[in-house]
Amino acid sequence: MGGHFMMYSDDGGTNDTSDSSSATTTRQNRGSLYQGKGGLDARLTSIREANRTIREDRTDRMEDYLEVIYELVLQKGYATTVDISDYLNVSSPSVTRMMKKLHETGFIRYEKYRGMSLTDKGIEVAKAIRERHGILAEFFKMIGVQDDIANEDAEGIEHHLHTETLKKLEDFVRSMKTPRKMQ
Repeated sequence: MGGHFMMYSDDGGTNDTSDSSSATTTRQNRGSLYQGKGGLDARLTSIREANRTIREDRTDRMEDYLEVIYELVLQKGYATTVDISDYLNVSSPSVTRMMKKLHETGFIRYEKYRGMSLTDKGIEVAKAIRERHGILAEFFKMIGVQDDIANEDAEGIEHHLHTETLKKLEDFVRSMKTPRKMQ
C-alpha cells in the first residue's frame, strides 16, 4: 500500500501528492507559510526534534496529575482520587490507573483505598511544572492577557518549553519586574 493522499491547495483545488510534480506544485501553492529560513524542511525537522524529546519516564498527562496532587496537598493537606478526577475532568477509574502508573515510576506512594503521597521525585517534578506555569502566566499577564486566559494558556504549553526558552522567559520577566535605576 502506498502513501497516496489528496491535499487541498490555497486556491481551493486539490493536488494528488502521489505524483512528484503535483507535490512540487503543492509546495509552491502554500505561499509564504513555509517560506523563509529553512522552509518546509526546517519546520519538519523542528517537529521531529520536538517529538524526540523524552522527559525521563513521564508524559504530559502524568505531569498534570503530579501538578494537581501537589496543588491539592498545598491547599488541603491531602489529595483524593475524587478531587483529582474532578480537577482533571477524568473518571475515577482513570485516576486509579494513573495512580498505579505514578507509583510504579516512583513519583508517588499509593495504596488503593489508603491514599497517596508524592515522593521526592514527584515533588521535584510538580514544583518544576508549577514554576514553569508561573513564569508563563506572568509573561502573558505582562503583555496584557487577562488572568484566566493567561493561566489557561500557560497550562496548555507548560510541558512543551525547552529549558533554554524557559530560562530566557524567566530572565525577561525578572528584568521587567526589577525597578530600573535612574542614571
